Amino acid sequence: MRLRKKHWAVPEMKENPKVFFEGKKYKGHWGEVFGNSNPIHIEIGAGKGQFIAKLSKRNPNINYVIIELDTNAFVYACRKIKEDELENVRALPINAENIIEYFDKDELDRIYINFCNPWPKKRHNKRRLTHPRFLVQYRDILRENSEIHLKTDDRDFFEDSLEYFKDNSFENKIVDFDMKLSDYPENIVTEYEQKWRDKNIPICYGVFKIIK
Repeated sequence: MRLRKKHWAVPEMKENPKVFFEGKKYKGHWGEVFGNSNPIHIEIGAGKGQFIAKLSKRNPNINYVIIELDTNAFVYACRKIKEDELENVRALPINAENIIEYFDKDELDRIYINFCNPWPKKRHNKRRLTHPRFLVQYRDILRENSEIHLKTDDRDFFEDSLEYFKDNSFENKIVDFDMKLSDYPENIVTEYEQKWRDKNIPICYGVFKIIK
């Protein structure tokens, strides 16, 4: 069942100075947006922003740009940025399909992809955020030796992603098909992740370094 569109979401987001609906004009100038030269990390598919809210507070010297197309969810992430006064976070309500139009070459230092849609049907595989047509863009906007951090509850998607990364010159730093919390004390567990853990569904986790 399709969720009813929140017609108040976009107007509320447009009132928030940390939300950039015209993000393309800041390509190559995100450091100026933040007013510093700190590393820039992005999360693609940020949802309601629970992950980045915790991560940004933990790392005040890192700048974060969160990306999400679904404004029904993203409005809550944007609200959190404002209410929690997260000065090192900005929001882009866009489709990541053309992410190269929003960030310049070597402008980013890390990408987070958490529990994205696995698009299991073969005819939809090209929509996956780890599909080669996305990876070729990530390679351009990430600096050399930068990383992509991937978490998912879908093993088939994870296994396919391993092949995508391998074929596009990424080095495996971490490949874990059953991410135990005791092994990753710094891991941020969102409500979504906890839902799967409560059902004893293994969480797959990977860190992939770009080799240029």
